Amino acid sequence: MTTKLRKDDDQSLGFVKFLSWSSLALILLVNLFLSIFLSNYARQDVLAKQKEFALLLAENLNHQIYQRFTLPTVIGFGRVELSQPAQYDRLDKTVLSTIHSFHVSEVRIYDHDKRVSYSTDKELVGQSGYAGAAILEALEQGTSSFQVVTRAGMFGGIFDFSPKPDTVTLKTIYPLRTERSLVPGNPQGFIMGVLEFTQDITDDYQKVVDFQRIIIATSLMSSFLLFVMLRIIISRAGRINAQRIADRERLERELQQQEKLAGMGRMVAGIAHEIRNPLGIIRSTAELLLKRAKDADPANARLLSAIFDESKRLSKTVGDFLDYARPKNPRQDEVDLALICDQALTFLEAKCEELGIVVSRDYAPGLTVRGDKDLLYRAVYNVLSNALDAMAEDKEKVRDPALAVAATRDGDELTLTIADTGPGFCPDNKDRVLDPFFTTKDAGTGLGLAIVRTIVESHNAALALDNAPEGGARVTMTFTAA
Repeated sequence: MTTKLRKDDDQSLGFVKFLSWSSLALILLVNLFLSIFLSNYARQDVLAKQKEFALLLAENLNHQIYQRFTLPTVIGFGRVELSQPAQYDRLDKTVLSTIHSFHVSEVRIYDHDKRVSYSTDKELVGQSGYAGAAILEALEQGTSSFQVVTRAGMFGGIFDFSPKPDTVTLKTIYPLRTERSLVPGNPQGFIMGVLEFTQDITDDYQKVVDFQRIIIATSLMSSFLLFVMLRIIISRAGRINAQRIADRERLERELQQQEKLAGMGRMVAGIAHEIRNPLGIIRSTAELLLKRAKDADPANARLLSAIFDESKRLSKTVGDFLDYARPKNPRQDEVDLALICDQALTFLEAKCEELGIVVSRDYAPGLTVRGDKDLLYRAVYNVLSNALDAMAEDKEKVRDPALAVAATRDGDELTLTIADTGPGFCPDNKDRVLDPFFTTKDAGTGLGLAIVRTIVESHNAALALDNAPEGGARVTMTFTAA
């Protein structure tokens, strides 16, 4: 049996280890996926904003070239001829003043023959073969396009902490148009050429790379911390597993012992049930003979009185055994706790007067709960009787014996509190007073509070034992209001 349990626990621990490492791998993969997804999203967002900015710059260049160069040149010279130094210098000044401080590294203008008619790099002026498909599309269809060029590889930018200028560039191709059409029926103006300029976006792109580094570093750090935590948890799980096996073996031994005690309890309950009837006959017969011999024969009266008292005490003990061994299911009637408290206090009123105990009642009628009236009366009576016995045993120490019974309602909860001014619960025995057969009385069975707990729990209520701040024991029962 123990070997099988140990094998099952080892298999459970192995499954926990597999699940832990699988979870760690899954978390790592998810973190890496999120880092790639977020960084790509940020990269696309940055590029989109750069393209919007480049398009605005292209429109501004188109406007400045047309207003400050094309119109004055046509008016002054009749036509645009960049081969003339004066016209070229005028266009160069216009372009340079417009792109100043915009991180533009190069500007080119292509004519309809796909030649470089203007460039900030004068060595390219007049050259052919530089116009790509995007230039041809802009000349023929009048569409704009963008090209992102990076010198770093897919992962090179992550490890390059000091990128050089022009590591990442954005090339913009824009059709150069006249703002007011010189041809009737063409409101957009005709295409004079194609504008191409290159911007250095390394700094803005580097911010995305920094963001990606932070995500990756955070993912690796969290994964490392999870790895350390899993190592600690798994190592502790091994020790806990061994301890659990030992505890389980101990609990099995205790369970076997409890089963033996339960069997003995059933046997005692059966014996008690058989004793109850003849004991009742002895008790009633002794009571009858005691009444007859009380005045006629005092000597026999004392013997009969002893028989009657002992039979009554034994009958109560047998009843306690039967109540604990065979608890009955409570009925579900509407019961007023105030009436039960009054009934129990009335029955104990003579004993309270004999002991000089002052009883205070702080409750009102109408505190109804669902339950069994007889069982609830038994629970309240047992608590009250225990309180009186505690104050009676230490009556020399208790100067002003008092018993307080209070009941309050808070929403759906009804709380019944019974407090006395006796010695209270001993701190060493407080956790054991509800255990069956535990008692501090010389003639007690130790089943009184155990029966109270069984009754209270059968009504889905809570029982709490503690000592009042001013001294004495305090028993609290919390019910659900009807």
